[in-house]
Amino acid sequence: MNILLTGSNGQLGTHFRLLAPQSAHQWHFTDVAELDITSREAVDAFVAGHDILLIVNCAAYTNVDRAESEEDIAMKINAEAVGNLAQAMKRVDGTLIHVSTDYVFGGTLNNTPCREDQPSNPTGAYGRTKLSGEQAAAQCRSLVFRTAWLYSEYGKNFLLTMLNLTATKPSLNVVFDQVGTPTYAGDLARAIFNIIEDGSYRDHPGIYHYSNEGVCSWYDFTKEIARQSGHTQCDIRPCHSDEFPSPVKRPAYSVLDKTKFKQTFNATVPYWTDSLSHCLGNLRQA
Repeated sequence: MNILLTGSNGQLGTHFRLLAPQSAHQWHFTDVAELDITSREAVDAFVAGHDILLIVNCAAYTNVDRAESEEDIAMKINAEAVGNLAQAMKRVDGTLIHVSTDYVFGGTLNNTPCREDQPSNPTGAYGRTKLSGEQAAAQCRSLVFRTAWLYSEYGKNFLLTMLNLTATKPSLNVVFDQVGTPTYAGDLARAIFNIIEDGSYRDHPGIYHYSNEGVCSWYDFTKEIARQSGHTQCDIRPCHSDEFPSPVKRPAYSVLDKTKFKQTFNATVPYWTDSLSHCLGNLRQA
């Protein structure tokens, strides 16, 4: 089977590139330079020219703050482009696997892990455009994976930023009133890769939640990064979100309930501190 993966230069796409040599299928990796997914004609031509039957969409507009002033651009990438991919798969009876976000729950004051079937309520442009993308994906047989707090060895992310700051700053203030679960991009890529390889994705379309196990705040995450990396000389202090003004209200509690994914695909999910340790180990060996 021929598989198209979009957004291949991002942190999640990079992990799929690393997994592809283990695959029984033929993967075609593209980013914006190779394929403009906002062009329906370009998508249709690529799908037809490469006999694509599965698309894994890792492409996204992810600048949460800037999306407030560029919602039209974010909508084009996060929603309209997803519709192009979905329509292409519908025409060939293929499948779209699309990656979404916890930000679809930003306006809800949750205190228990978010389930797939609970009402969405985004507060900002990013969340709205990603929710529209989920709706666009439903035009064909699709699996939507909502994730949160994604990090890896690659790209630009919270882990790499905090590794630098805790190594170079005597002190840091980090918010403690936003709670979720750090998610290692390598774990999410492996989870999706496994259900592609065993074919189980075909019989189980729908929305799924995937993050690592456990719960923490950004403050707790930073403390653990500093502890595991040996940057204990940095004085990390908890602070409130309003000390870092933003045009977007970020989710205060966005822990994702992964029961549906684990039961449907008979899968286990690593604990967040274990995955952090694995990622830091890879960085040390790089």
